[in-house]
Amino acid sequence: MNTHINNLPPHIILWGGTGQAKVVRPIVEYYGAKIVCVFDDTPNLPLPFPDVELHCGWDGFRRWIQGRERSQIGFCVAIGNPHGRVRLRFHERLVAEGLQPITIAHPSAQIAENAAIGDGCQFMAGAVVNPEARLGRQCIINTKASVDHECILEDGVELAPGVTLCGLVHIGINGWVCAGATILPRIRIGADVVVGAGAVVIRDVPEGVTVVGVPAKRVIQRKGK
Repeated sequence: MNTHINNLPPHIILWGGTGQAKVVRPIVEYYGAKIVCVFDDTPNLPLPFPDVELHCGWDGFRRWIQGRERSQIGFCVAIGNPHGRVRLRFHERLVAEGLQPITIAHPSAQIAENAAIGDGCQFMAGAVVNPEARLGRQCIINTKASVDHECILEDGVELAPGVTLCGLVHIGINGWVCAGATILPRIRIGADVVVGAGAVVIRDVPEGVTVVGVPAKRVIQRKGK
């Protein structure tokens, strides 16, 4: 089912030139592809790699791509959360330009054969995705994060290092679960939710809020904050 994972074209660009790019590059190169350029919207960003070109923004991409054989170029949006919706926007624009979204998994990641994995997902070292899980586009499952059976992660979800999702959890678009958090079985997490580091979620969470603590509770800001 997941033959697109680590099935890479020869040349790869990265959109995003900071920490996530540095984690992605070794995975890409392990599977025989080459990072040929990095793009980032941050002016004057230091080079992430001394041997790879860095260009700024969409104008830089337009200049670089001119005259190149696009069918031989894949892309990875190397931007971590809370920017899942940003990843999705770049995904759509780059696909429209004729580039191929790559789906990559570190060689130590374990992904069930009957898990459904969307285009552009990234699985870092020690990540686990168990049977019948369903992940949308541009999800990031970071180092030693685990997704148990029949979980549903909508587009743009990111799990930070060490996150545990028990079975049948559902996370809405652009959800961000921070390092070491645990979500108990059958919990539903709304779109654009942030689950704080180390939190334990024991009940459903509505969209657009932040929850922290053990058990996790909604953060209430004071007036004027």
